[in-house]
Amino acid sequence: MVNPGLFSANKSVNSVKVSFRIPYFTQWGQTLLVCGSVPVLGSWNVKKGVLLRPIHQGAELIWGGSITVPKGFRCQYSYYVVDDNKNVLRWEMGKKHELVLPEGIRSGHEIEFRDLWQTGSDALPFRSAFKDVIFRQCWDLSDTTVGVNHINIEPEGEAILVQFKISCPNIEKDTSIYVIGSNTKLGQWKVENGLKLSYFGESVWKSECVMQRSDFPIKYRYGKYDRCGNFSIESGPNREVSTNSSRSEAKYIFLSDGMMREIPWRGAGVAIPMFSIRSESDLGVGEFLDLKLLVDWAVATGFHLVQLLPINDTSVHGMWWDSYPYSSLSVFALHPLYLRVQALSKNIPEAIKKEIEKAKQQLDGKDVDYEATMATKLSIAKKVFAQEKDLILNSSSFKEFFSENEGWLKPYAAFCFLRDFFETSDRTQWGHFAHYSEDKLEKLVSKDSLHYEIICFHYYVQYHLHLQLSEAAEYARKKGVILKGDLPIGVDRNSVDTWVYPNLFRMNTSTGAPPDYFDKNGQNWGFPTYNWEEMSKDNYGWWRARLTQMAKYFTAYRIDHILGFFRIWELPDHAATGLVGKFRPSIPLSLEELEREGIWDFNRLSRPYIKRELLQEKFGDAWTFVATTFLNEIDKNFYEFKEDCNTEKKIASKLKICAESSLLLESVDKLRHNLFDLSQNIVLIRDSEDPRKFYPRFNLEDTSSFQDLDDHSKNVLKRLYNDYYFCRQENLWRQNALKTLPVLLNSSDMLACGEDLGLIPSCVHPVMQELGLVGLRIQRMPNEPDLEFGIPSKYSYMTVCAPSCHDCSTLRAWWEEDEERRLRFFKNVMESDELPPDQCVPEVVHFVLRQHFEAPSMWAIFPLQDLLALKEEYTTRPATEETINDPTNPKHYWRYRVHVTLESLIKDNDLQTAIKDLVRWSGRSLPKEDDSEVEVSPVSALSSAEALSEKQQFAGTMEKPVLVK
Repeated sequence: MVNPGLFSANKSVNSVKVSFRIPYFTQWGQTLLVCGSVPVLGSWNVKKGVLLRPIHQGAELIWGGSITVPKGFRCQYSYYVVDDNKNVLRWEMGKKHELVLPEGIRSGHEIEFRDLWQTGSDALPFRSAFKDVIFRQCWDLSDTTVGVNHINIEPEGEAILVQFKISCPNIEKDTSIYVIGSNTKLGQWKVENGLKLSYFGESVWKSECVMQRSDFPIKYRYGKYDRCGNFSIESGPNREVSTNSSRSEAKYIFLSDGMMREIPWRGAGVAIPMFSIRSESDLGVGEFLDLKLLVDWAVATGFHLVQLLPINDTSVHGMWWDSYPYSSLSVFALHPLYLRVQALSKNIPEAIKKEIEKAKQQLDGKDVDYEATMATKLSIAKKVFAQEKDLILNSSSFKEFFSENEGWLKPYAAFCFLRDFFETSDRTQWGHFAHYSEDKLEKLVSKDSLHYEIICFHYYVQYHLHLQLSEAAEYARKKGVILKGDLPIGVDRNSVDTWVYPNLFRMNTSTGAPPDYFDKNGQNWGFPTYNWEEMSKDNYGWWRARLTQMAKYFTAYRIDHILGFFRIWELPDHAATGLVGKFRPSIPLSLEELEREGIWDFNRLSRPYIKRELLQEKFGDAWTFVATTFLNEIDKNFYEFKEDCNTEKKIASKLKICAESSLLLESVDKLRHNLFDLSQNIVLIRDSEDPRKFYPRFNLEDTSSFQDLDDHSKNVLKRLYNDYYFCRQENLWRQNALKTLPVLLNSSDMLACGEDLGLIPSCVHPVMQELGLVGLRIQRMPNEPDLEFGIPSKYSYMTVCAPSCHDCSTLRAWWEEDEERRLRFFKNVMESDELPPDQCVPEVVHFVLRQHFEAPSMWAIFPLQDLLALKEEYTTRPATEETINDPTNPKHYWRYRVHVTLESLIKDNDLQTAIKDLVRWSGRSLPKEDDSEVEVSPVSALSSAEALSEKQQFAGTMEKPVLVK
């Protein structure tokens, strides 16, 4: 902020001209506008903002405008791109610009503020992941003198006062910032004569000097002078400040030069589900306090980040189905599964301690036993609660927690009580309590109720989960390690959130994903889709509350299925699979549009097309049984489904009845698959809310219904299909994302990363770039359609790169499951003509990991299983057992546990050294284990021997020593 006392003068000021100037290239029909916090700038109403005018200056298009303001004026402001009607097309991200008018300026003088457009990536260093964790020491400059060089003279005649301002978030202690340049005031490129800047807080450095108009144009750059006497100048071309004598009479030029241009910061991390962690202290599953050990291992290994899967309570069914971490019972409550019962009290009775020790032995299995672990932990927690409930519930710490969280905590506790009382989470079975109200809630949680102790037990468990996760999160921050959480795209249909806020959800629909790499038949997650129109009425308050809660523990997060914020794959609630859906929002095919194209038989196209030949082909000799049991003949050799089995869920239900009656002649799974195929044999999906709207069925050309059409109809429908899926929606989806995603980003200071895998519309990556969202790149799922394997060296900076993720097989399993693919990877990526090894040996793992470490991506994050594969000792377990999730199985049991404890990994110096060397050689940042550790710069990190390409090594022989013994 400019010091109002910077300038000294005796004359009072009545009004001053303030000019804005910013370089920005627009498209035809676009204009720049400045809008701010005061009436003269529209009071944040863009329609009342000040339009700017463009002028060409060299290769740049400069937008400028001015206002007249009184003495002492100050405000915040931002720039916007608008159309002719002042509708916002794009806006700046990050912090608002600050304007504080210096005192002592003569009436009529002009101050010119020269800004740069702030993109989402410019705001990243101000996210808590960097500000509070990675660069935390850089921001802690409390002992640095804050101020500016005082200029006690007013620029006279042809003199102009120029203020330089730069942001430098990554700066070591005792480092100075200088600006050097082409004229004498800036040292004529000599550091010792340059202009030293002063620190102004919030990573901002400023200084001023008076120059003559004849000195312009002036070329300059910023640089750092560290405590060892080394000077490093910023990268990129020279900056330049010039005057335009024909247009400007500014006596004061305030430059806002954005960020110092440095080699982009790059870091590495490890990903592992919370439930998969194993320690010597845990009770059958990873626990929040285990994160402290994981952080210690991360620091010793060279990692700045630990990534988890969702950790919210998923206790919907009371069985192992609840192991699915993306199906939240509550988006605010933490999962009791991760509670360390030993830490509930310092005075646990001996009998309970013995029970805990016995349970540790019983639950210490290869995989998580979800049901036994949950039952054991809740049983023990209830016993500890019984002895100390009064002490805890009356403590000031608990009262503070309750006060801050009661908005979600009371409905959560009431829901858990009702779920257990009625033995179901299906609220339609709750009678009087099926519909939520504040009055009903207050009666349920009243201190006078007979079950108040049960309500308090749920408070008590959440309180201790909060304490334990907060302890781990604070430990990670102090160690320089980011905790990265996961924001699920959906909530369970029978959740606290759908009970309390049913208007925010479309309960007659289901969320999923169209066919993609993960599942050629699409996915049906079972979550209701969101009622975005209703959510927008309070500016997405439910989302803002979610992010605020999440930020209490995490400094970064992954947005699960970020495509859902552009458009969601919506299925009817009677669907069991994910194939026959439509995008919401989307522009449908209208009946009139289809009729103009000569398409008119809508019943034929939108109902299952079932011919006798198809039945005989699919069911063989059993076709008559299928026709009799499930179908009605509506015309000669043509059939339709009976009323009791005309949806996928009805088919599944009838099959179950038939199986119980022993009526089936072949397996239930095979019959279900073929019957589902019949029901999906359509070309168009009719809108259930407006029968005059239609949506092309995904992969419609694969259906016999399509194949039996005439050529004209085929050509028309193929063209309309491509238009629906790949053309007409792009602007709509972009606008939809720009309504919702900025709300998420502005709800917290966390670093946001988006999971952008699958069928990617062309609007997604530009919007993510605009908003500063970090994308995801998995080598086996390249974005480029002509590539089988991604090329990590070509990834963009704003990405996380990884060899695998929780939704696919590990690196070892992927290598071993497909011989032909393995051969292609070995030949085309590793550039070896030899036969690849059948097993994913440590040399192969090292090659793949090194590719990712050396990628330009901001983050390289590795599943722990892939890192352990560097050492033969850790590869004795079958690779297929290390897979976390199978997206093709909606009832997959999420139970994988690492087969080695964190304590053992911390003692494994060989593995730590091997991984840390990869971090160091790649030029990625290393966390400082102590003040004496010095990071290796990207330039000096590789010796000539170490820089030998591993491609050359593999081109020779596979008879190479194992990397980690």
